[in-house]
Amino acid sequence: MALINDTTLRDGEQAPYVAFNTKEKLRIATLLYEAGADELEVGIPAMGKTEREDLKEILNLNLPLRIMSWNRATLSDLEASLSCGVKAVDLSVPVSNELINVKFGGDTDKLFRNLEEVVTAAKREGLFVCIGGEDASRGDNRFLKEILEFGNSLGADRFRYCDTVGVLTPNKTYENISYLAGLDLLDIEIHTHNDFGMATANSIVGIEAGAVSANTTVIGLGERAGNASFEQVLMSLTHQFDEERKINSIKLQELVRTVSKAANKTIDSSFPIVGENIFSHESGIHVNGMIKSKRAYEAFEPEEVGLHREFPIGKHSGTSTLFYHLKSIGIDPIAGKVQSLLPKVREIVTERKQVLSEQELKELYLCS
Repeated sequence: MALINDTTLRDGEQAPYVAFNTKEKLRIATLLYEAGADELEVGIPAMGKTEREDLKEILNLNLPLRIMSWNRATLSDLEASLSCGVKAVDLSVPVSNELINVKFGGDTDKLFRNLEEVVTAAKREGLFVCIGGEDASRGDNRFLKEILEFGNSLGADRFRYCDTVGVLTPNKTYENISYLAGLDLLDIEIHTHNDFGMATANSIVGIEAGAVSANTTVIGLGERAGNASFEQVLMSLTHQFDEERKINSIKLQELVRTVSKAANKTIDSSFPIVGENIFSHESGIHVNGMIKSKRAYEAFEPEEVGLHREFPIGKHSGTSTLFYHLKSIGIDPIAGKVQSLLPKVREIVTERKQVLSEQELKELYLCS
């Protein structure tokens, strides 16, 4: 089973204009566990005392899953994490020429020296070590192989393949992850960004290609266009990969609302998995099908994600919708009368840009 390593409390909070307080962090961490996350990345200890205190409080929740901190591959960052009591760390190094030039002046020897020093120190402390390959998607696979070989020799546990600026396509993701996973040097984690709208798709393809773990954030929160969505990856693994995951719909909805409020981010009504209108069927053909079979036009039951099904009375409604609503309010409708109502319903909805209520439909029917 693939692991969901959620980084809402690290990369998610790095979204512009977003800041979580301690109470929010504790609630989000708890809800992530209850909603189905397998691991959490919860902060950057090197940021300062407040960040470290928050991380300690999260650890004190004693949630039964791996809690990881994010660090640059430096001893000072590692020491900040150790002071919090974490047992797992991501140690980030740039692995593209672009960022190696920016951060190491192009000196790869220095990069390897830093990595050796900090990974060795982390393993000496008994930590689970993930080497975070920053900008891996713009790196050279031959160089990434060197990093994995070196990490393996140092005892590292995982390599995070980061699509830092969101340039991957699903085909390229599959090609690159297949290659790295096939080396059988370190477990691969896929970390994607949504600059071209492909973060979740690339994460899922990464798992198909052999990654054992995927980073996510709730509602895709994150830098620029965001990250792979926790709830989308969770449901994909459950339904498209047939993983046996027990989804707590109440906790999932509470998690989404909590993060949305804390980040001051609204959730579009058609947002995948958790948008309030994604189980609303207006098309007459679709409603007719849904009345006959709940699976006709839905990939999964709305109750799985804490939502419910609706048949709004709108411009594209057919007689099946009108019959459904009239019967639900105790009227035994006459077919010809219902058919004659459709033009009027469409005219009203088009003019006012708002669907009819059952009471309005009742009045129209009784007056026709």
